[in-house]
Amino acid sequence: MTSTISTDAPAAPAATLDLGPARNLVCRECHTTTPLAAEFACAECFGPLEVGYEFGSVTRAGIEAGPRSIWRYRGLLPVPTDVATHPNTEPGMTRLLRADRLAEALGVRRLWVKDDTGNPTHSFKDRVVAVALAAARALGFGVLACPSTGNLANAVAAAAARAGWESVVLIPASLERAKVLTTAVYDGALIAVDGNYDDVNRLATELASEHEEWAFVNVNVRPYYAEGSKTLGYEVAEQLGWRLPEQVVVPIASGSQLTKVDKGFREFGELGLVDPTPYRVFGAQASGCAPVSTAYKADRDVVAPVRPDTIARSLAIGAPADGPYVLDAVRRTGGAIEDVTDAEVVEGIRLLARTEGVFAETAGGVTVATAKKLIERGQLDPDAETVLLITGDGLKTLDAVEGELGPSATVAPSAKAVREALGS
Repeated sequence: MTSTISTDAPAAPAATLDLGPARNLVCRECHTTTPLAAEFACAECFGPLEVGYEFGSVTRAGIEAGPRSIWRYRGLLPVPTDVATHPNTEPGMTRLLRADRLAEALGVRRLWVKDDTGNPTHSFKDRVVAVALAAARALGFGVLACPSTGNLANAVAAAAARAGWESVVLIPASLERAKVLTTAVYDGALIAVDGNYDDVNRLATELASEHEEWAFVNVNVRPYYAEGSKTLGYEVAEQLGWRLPEQVVVPIASGSQLTKVDKGFREFGELGLVDPTPYRVFGAQASGCAPVSTAYKADRDVVAPVRPDTIARSLAIGAPADGPYVLDAVRRTGGAIEDVTDAEVVEGIRLLARTEGVFAETAGGVTVATAKKLIERGQLDPDAETVLLITGDGLKTLDAVEGELGPSATVAPSAKAVREALGS
């Protein structure tokens, strides 16, 4: 780390704040509106805030003519109209793979894999950080910060470096080594904290109140940041030929991704960009950190916090902020939430790799293994078109499979030795 972090107050935003179609912040509980600002909690009831919009004319042709990134959807996001002219990591438009071999293995008729490992730092977090950075710039910030379980750390450090900003990233000290290195390489401030993610998140909230000049992407600018996940839903619909899938399986950490994919599907339907056909949303958790799955199975509306204990550390959020809203989305669409063991996570990673050539991190193993369990239990319709969200690259979590894999054989440098090894 060669730079020092600025402690100057952020510049005051312009009198007319340009955040595209965003018009205000709306409480998700009491629906009170508040002006656009770096706020995340309602002043009336302390409920979470989200962005309210007035969408202009958005057409399929206009979207298709846009850049090959999430900025093709800028007319639906809380970002300045000139967002594409500023340095950013330009994430998005990742592959939607027809997964016929995985479909055969799972017993599903039509299956797609949304492979978000192709983003700049190899996870979907590049999407949300790009939106957060654009909003933070408009709000007058100049330091990008976050608490993270790993993927967000990578995305924030990279996006800040690309934009010429300073960054402050807080991580649990037990984070996977690969994710530590792939954050540190961008030369921002990287602080390891003795504790789990929930401890780190509480610390970040405290620091956000003390350092108003720091834009904590998933704290004080969280309403804008969260909207980036809508682009996963938008892309799936566009890549399917402007239609919605019948089923989608989404991994759950904070729960924001699942709720925003659902929001993206609904917005496309309401705007007439797709036929608003019914779809079901399914949630996937690791059994070692499954508070939302537990609440769903017990038919509760309250998500009780847990202490995480799983190899799926990118999903290890014991007190998920969007947990209740995940339950709402899943129940409203007729989906379900399931959890899988660490052993099943590893098998999910290997199954996806050997059938489709996609190496997913542990969160992807959770998604695949959960889909398998949901099919076996008759909760996921094997005849319905299904999309699995694979949100991070397996190179980030090599320790999950390190003891499971290795050379098929070690032989002398001769063709005979190879033939014998293959024969055995």
